[in-house]
Amino acid sequence: MATILSVSGSPSATSRTARLLRHLDDRLTSHGHDVIPLDVRTLPAEALLHADFGHPAIARATALFEQADGVVIGTPVYKAAYSGLLKSLLDLLPQYALTGKTVLPLATGGTIAHVLAIDYALRPVLASMGPAHITPGWFTLDKDITVGDDGTLTVAPGSADALAQVTDQFSAALGGRTTVLAATG
Repeated sequence: MATILSVSGSPSATSRTARLLRHLDDRLTSHGHDVIPLDVRTLPAEALLHADFGHPAIARATALFEQADGVVIGTPVYKAAYSGLLKSLLDLLPQYALTGKTVLPLATGGTIAHVLAIDYALRPVLASMGPAHITPGWFTLDKDITVGDDGTLTVAPGSADALAQVTDQFSAALGGRTTVLAATG
C-alpha cells in the first residue's frame, strides 16, 4: 500500500500527542500501510535553531517527506497554534515538500477553545506546501487521552470513534483498507 510519514511536533518525551500518533500508526499499519514515525524532538536542536538546511538529520527528515505518499502531522496546541518545534521543521523543508501527498492534520490540547487551531493555524501552512489533498483532521482534548502505568493508551470513546473515522478516511484516500481486519484465532 502507501508509505506514510507520521510526524509528531511535540517537544515532550512523554507527549500525549506522540503516543496518540503511534496508536494511529498501528491502525494505519493494520490497513496495509508502511508507517514511518518521526518525532521532531529527536532532531538536533542546533540544526533546527540555526536553520541548518545541510545538516544530515535535516537531510534525512527531508528525504522521509520525499519518500512518503501520505503524511500525518500531529501537534500539541500552544497559544492557539501548532508547536514551535513543528514550525522549525516545516520552515526547513523545501517550499513544496508536500507536493502530491495526502495529509492528515491532528492536534491535541487542554481546552476545546483551541479546536480551530487545525483549520486556522496548521491547515494554511500545510496547504502552502502543495499537498494533493488535506483530509479532515481532528482535535483531541488531553483529558480524552489516558496513558496507563504500563504505557498503554486509552482514548475516550467519542474521541476514539472520531479518530478512527478520520484515520480511515485518510487511509482510503491513500488506497488502503477502510476497516481494520479482526484477528482470527
